[in-house]
Amino acid sequence: MTSTGTPGTASHSDAKAWTRVLTAYRKPDNWRSVFEIVVTAVPFVALWALAALAVVNGHYWGLILTIPAAGFLVRLFMLQHDCGHGSLFAGRRVNDWTGRVIGVLTFTPYDYWRRTHAIHHATTGNLDKRGIGDVDTLTVGEYRALSDWGRAKYRLYRHPAIMFGFGPAWLFICQYRLPVGLMRAGLSPWTSTLATNLAIAIPAALLIWLMGLWPFLAVQLPITLMAATAGVWLFYVQHQFEETHWSEAADWKFQHAALHGSSHYDLPAVLRWFTGNIGIHHVHHLSSTIPFYRLPKVLDAHPELRAVGRITIRDSLRCVKLVLWDETAKRLVSFKEARAQQGAPLAAA
Repeated sequence: MTSTGTPGTASHSDAKAWTRVLTAYRKPDNWRSVFEIVVTAVPFVALWALAALAVVNGHYWGLILTIPAAGFLVRLFMLQHDCGHGSLFAGRRVNDWTGRVIGVLTFTPYDYWRRTHAIHHATTGNLDKRGIGDVDTLTVGEYRALSDWGRAKYRLYRHPAIMFGFGPAWLFICQYRLPVGLMRAGLSPWTSTLATNLAIAIPAALLIWLMGLWPFLAVQLPITLMAATAGVWLFYVQHQFEETHWSEAADWKFQHAALHGSSHYDLPAVLRWFTGNIGIHHVHHLSSTIPFYRLPKVLDAHPELRAVGRITIRDSLRCVKLVLWDETAKRLVSFKEARAQQGAPLAAA
């Protein structure tokens, strides 16, 4: 398939055509999926155990093993993510129970997360349906309409120390212990979160009994925090880049928002492996049932998709300052840029 015009300016009709092309990549390979679980879960458990054994015996250099362990935990989350989309295995029940088990390791209640993530996919780039499963993003106009206290809260929320420091810890350790956002959505979100909490508490209590509280925390906390921070960072740069797409509901089109509102985070090969190819996010949003190990095949077969929303690691570092959607320029801007473009002060620097 070829696109009309440059990939970065493909029309809505092109985006719809891509969804048909991508159908050929959706079928999972069950044995391949089992293999991916094994080569991810076994090293994670082994690294955790070796780090714990070292700490228990007073060899704190063993904590360096928590770094690769966190990488494998990120990959486990990506496997859980594919389960949530029904793309890791052909059967729904196998996907769901695999996701629930992995959710104990990632501290993520599977059924609750799957529901909020489905809302994210269904509303990405829709200005009228923000608030669940995404990074809170205000328009320049909305920010200007806030009180001084409201602006201060938003600036604090979007500060890197909160977004990538306190925020990931709060999300995975605290917030996921309750079905925040779906508190009144019936029994299922509560069952998911509380059952996951219990499933986390039992092995944690056993490990604390066996090795002591301090060695357990010395190993588990850095793994959880590093993996959580990496996960939040990935989610952030997948949608918070300068040329992303936002529009009001009347103008919003799912395929166009999926293709142009999601980035292609072009990572080195080793990082692509640990992140389960989630950087090929524009393709994932166009067809979320493609197994993660087939995403690179899409780019190989259709190289015109490589340039759509492409950002490098260096580019992604600049995304941190992009905090407001400029309705006129149709792009994300920094507080400084918004002040300069609008010609009026937004807040003190």
